[in-house]
Amino acid sequence: MNLQIALPILIPLLSGAVSLLFWRSRLMQRVIAVAGTALLLVASVWLLASVSRTGILVLQVGDWPAPFGISLVADLLGAIMVVLTGIIGFAVALYSLATTGRGHEAYGYFPLMHLLLAGVAGAFLTGDIFNLYVWFEVMLVASFALLILGSEKAQMEGAIKYVTLNLLSSVIFLVAVGLLYGMVGTLNMADIARRLASLEDTGMADVLAMMFMVAFGIKAAAFPLFFWLPASYHTPPVAVSALFAGLLTKVGVYALFRVFTLIFHHSPGYTHEILLWGAGLTMLSGVLGAAAQFEFRRILSFHIVSQIGYMILGLALFTPLAIVGGVFYIVHHILVKTNLFLVSGIVHRLQGSYRLKRLGGLYRSHPWLAVLFLIPALSLAGMPPLSGFFAKFIVIRAGIEAEAYGVTAIALLVGLLTLYSMIKIWSEVFWKTAPEGDETEARPAVGQRELWLMSLPAVGLALCTLFIGLNAGPLYALAEASAGELLAPERYIEAVLGPLGEEAP
Repeated sequence: MNLQIALPILIPLLSGAVSLLFWRSRLMQRVIAVAGTALLLVASVWLLASVSRTGILVLQVGDWPAPFGISLVADLLGAIMVVLTGIIGFAVALYSLATTGRGHEAYGYFPLMHLLLAGVAGAFLTGDIFNLYVWFEVMLVASFALLILGSEKAQMEGAIKYVTLNLLSSVIFLVAVGLLYGMVGTLNMADIARRLASLEDTGMADVLAMMFMVAFGIKAAAFPLFFWLPASYHTPPVAVSALFAGLLTKVGVYALFRVFTLIFHHSPGYTHEILLWGAGLTMLSGVLGAAAQFEFRRILSFHIVSQIGYMILGLALFTPLAIVGGVFYIVHHILVKTNLFLVSGIVHRLQGSYRLKRLGGLYRSHPWLAVLFLIPALSLAGMPPLSGFFAKFIVIRAGIEAEAYGVTAIALLVGLLTLYSMIKIWSEVFWKTAPEGDETEARPAVGQRELWLMSLPAVGLALCTLFIGLNAGPLYALAEASAGELLAPERYIEAVLGPLGEEAP
């Protein structure tokens, strides 16, 4: 039995449960947070190595054969996403040691963090469409609780928008699952794909495809229902913002990749054309929103939206190179965006604000922090030789080869506007002279141990970005192999259902 597939789910669940047992011990909760996320990272790397070596791994929970039982499936895309979950979870756990106050910890910050990581890993590894909904709800509950820790007015306003739009997405998702089950009589994704392929009338399948597209599009913060993200991601503690920025929207993107390569790939001229328009509008609306902002985390939040458009573009073009670009872009963006939020937290701790007009002079006082910002910032804008350059290059080349010149031009324009936003932050936060008088908020001195703990995960993620940029070959090969699996759904179906999976029941 491939029990290692379940470890990325079980480890954070058990870590959260043990953390609850030590509710009154702040030290033990912190130790468990770091140890649990480190174990999650080790287990996820082990899983990726196994999948790379042996192919798609499947665990039939309770030893019930598919499609009657619950299947956990780890293909290359799922394993890559779980490794990224482990990296971000470990980085945020370390960062939280210096930034999470006693009040937040007393209300269950660390158990909620573990629950969120379990929900994310579960969504990446489930082979059952209804259990994908269940893991989405686990994430929603944990993320909503993390979002309102502290109960400040701005947090509550952002949380209302966040939970309202995500509940709407959940309702659409659940209705679509019910209709799909009524049509094909199964919830196993491999079995759904097999049965849909044998249907002669695809009209209802197209309707369901659109329902799933809307549900996952909301989760991914795609156009037009993306406004919940920039309204909420800048309100919680910065460690929570970084965790959300790195992982939550990518679960929606992953679901789009999974469903529209495995299940709803029968009408690419219809569904993927809509995805193409959505990708272009998502990129454009996100970057224009960022250009109009002058608050550090709000700029970064709008750029989450714009960068989601590049990932969806890779799926929408639906060519081997485009899928490679989409997977590569997901990896790059998770590392870079999380890092930018971590850096914003260091800036806030040093100068007491996220508003650009109240910041300045950090290049002179902390030049190392300026460099630490520039690495992910220039990578986000697609500057060589960083990871973002190769991610954008692959997607844009795929767009040109597919003769999608309009959306490719938008992607190039968005890259330039992203560079403008990053230069704006650099100029205001690091280059200009620090404002004097009442403009700056008084802050207590930052201890060296605290600053070191905050900087360590940011340095680690920056090194990952540099490594990918200077040595892109291994990640490209991994993304290419993942794209090969996604574009050959029969491999997934056979792995889950066996060699007779393509035959009618």
